[in-house]
Amino acid sequence: MKVKTSITLSEELLEQIDLLPAPHQNRSAFLETAAWAYIEQLRQEQQAARDLEILNRRADYLNAEVADALQYQSPL
Repeated sequence: MKVKTSITLSEELLEQIDLLPAPHQNRSAFLETAAWAYIEQLRQEQQAARDLEILNRRADYLNAEVADALQYQSPL
């Protein structure tokens, strides 16, 4: 469901949106597409930060596992 709202944007931004030869039909469609893309980007960044925190928390264990596995490798 679409909800009508009012926002304030700079004239510069609106001019740039209007100049784009994008497939959007109007400003609303463009801004909705841009907002969804930004939300997805933020979600991915949050997930990456959570993953990095897990890896950092488990770094010592993971490094020990790799060192152990490398001991079984044959010399070249």
